[in-house]
Amino acid sequence: MNQREKIEKILLKAKNPSRYIGGELNSVVKDRKDVRLRFAFCFPDTYDIGMSHIGMKILYYLKNEHEGWQCERAFAPWPDFEALMREEGIPLYGLESLDPIAEFDFIGFTLQYELCYTNVLNMLDLAGLPLRAADRGDEYPIVCAGGPCVCDPEPLADFIDMFFIGEGEELNIEVLELYERMKGASKQEFLAAAARIEGVYVPSFYDVSYNDDGTIHSVNPNREGVPERVRKRIITDLDKVFYPDRFIVPFSEIVHDRAVVEVLRGCIRGCRFCQAGFIYRPYREKSSDTIVGSARALCESTGYEELSLASLSTADHSHIDEVLTKASEYTDSNMVNLALPSMRIDAFSEELAKQLSTIRRSGLTFAPEAGTQRLRDVINKNITEEEILSGCRIAFSGGYTSVKLYFMMGLPTETDEDILGISDLAMKIADIYFNMKDRPKGQRLSISISCATFVPKPFTPFEFEPQISVDEINRRQRLLLDSVRGKRYINVSYHNYKISLLEAVLAKGDRRIGRAIEQAWRNGCKLDGWDEFYDYDKWMAAFEQTGTDTDFYAHRRAGYDEIFPWDHLDYMINKSFFVRENRLAHADTPTPNCREKCAACGVEACTLHKRQGAEYE
Repeated sequence: MNQREKIEKILLKAKNPSRYIGGELNSVVKDRKDVRLRFAFCFPDTYDIGMSHIGMKILYYLKNEHEGWQCERAFAPWPDFEALMREEGIPLYGLESLDPIAEFDFIGFTLQYELCYTNVLNMLDLAGLPLRAADRGDEYPIVCAGGPCVCDPEPLADFIDMFFIGEGEELNIEVLELYERMKGASKQEFLAAAARIEGVYVPSFYDVSYNDDGTIHSVNPNREGVPERVRKRIITDLDKVFYPDRFIVPFSEIVHDRAVVEVLRGCIRGCRFCQAGFIYRPYREKSSDTIVGSARALCESTGYEELSLASLSTADHSHIDEVLTKASEYTDSNMVNLALPSMRIDAFSEELAKQLSTIRRSGLTFAPEAGTQRLRDVINKNITEEEILSGCRIAFSGGYTSVKLYFMMGLPTETDEDILGISDLAMKIADIYFNMKDRPKGQRLSISISCATFVPKPFTPFEFEPQISVDEINRRQRLLLDSVRGKRYINVSYHNYKISLLEAVLAKGDRRIGRAIEQAWRNGCKLDGWDEFYDYDKWMAAFEQTGTDTDFYAHRRAGYDEIFPWDHLDYMINKSFFVRENRLAHADTPTPNCREKCAACGVEACTLHKRQGAEYE
């Protein structure tokens, strides 16, 4: 029985079998005899999550545009199908050909969040590969990884041959072209050549030494020809960079089942907790014509009836009114719903509300992040209470009756007053609605408060900060719940604080954390981002079994002069900038956004860069 027959035999025994068979509209299938190079793009989570990821869509079509290259998709199977695969001896396979990915030249993972790390190991094992890079000789594919989590790749350094640092469109092509030129060379020879490409990090080419207190003493190259610091890659012109004119259309519904157009990269805001806002710098925009051209092509090639304009903060586009006007001209005439998933409340103007009212009238989501002005200044949110209330007033006047508010709990310098400020702010928003003379009749107000636990992340001004303890998070959650008791129009939800603890350990981990990740996987951990599968006790057992002190990574304040596991990676932002911003945070002092005044973070490629750092010291 061949591979295809084995897969077809078990398909109908699985929940949602369409995840595992391929053949969707706009998928790319090539004749095997015409393919010189094969790349398995692996998303270390389920099909429903991975197929919603915009980066995968871009790189999938980018590679397949090249004659002779085949990029196929692979996802983490749901446990029921994984059990069937292991029982029938079916290795992890690419959806386009159904061939085992162990037969490909490259296996590439995108690392979108830390809780996927055990999935990476599980997928390698399911593919039939040794977990550790040192155990994979020339007969095995090259295992690479990119994505936002590779800003600290060290926890997975023992398992990955090479990391792609920064933006991947040009970098992926250069690495694969190099591989074709070096066909027949050993894996080590190829990695040595690839390490000279800007943005490529080969962890085995670097040695890490530690101080007696467990902190890092140094990270040094162990061979000639590799850089001491690996600089990330960026795309300078978003209007010229590749963007697909079609998406694969799944047979079944996925998390974000719609056409998506990227409108900008980076962020002008500088929120001190937000990793994405810093690692995606410099700030760059696409023109309205490029955005609308992509939107039209995607909707017509997929038949999607919803279009999302995606970025970290779409309303910050300098020509957002023009973008919405041109986009809505197309969507209105073609019965396509237009959505802006990322909105800043201070950018929610009457004009924008008017634009959105013709698009959709569902709930709005805003992120004040903190309940008091003092704490919003600490985190550099740069919005005032009046701006928050004004934005909600405009929304209610425009017919909205549902508002979702995102906050974080456990932020640096947070007090009980800041926690109670969350409920105070929600009640002030409610007062605006209840005091409106022309509020919608027959509709109930709904204010949803979602509280995530603060996780200190690399390449942010809060990378020095500790995460508060589990017991303290519990206490603060109870304090907030008690403060809204009896207010039926206010609903409070929380992220799992035990997951946030693991996220903090993995986010700030060094190479020694790899032992704990492998042990956790051997203990049965996988799909850790799913509440029904995350097993806190198994993870704690793995940390104990490997002698890993979680407090060292999650609950310890780091010194400004400490060497971090990621300091040998150059994300273009000066560490002195993060130190300065951290000190300003503890002085309750905000920094203006980049459009108002350049903060001299060090990203000189930024089009908003205007001044030298000296005047900010």
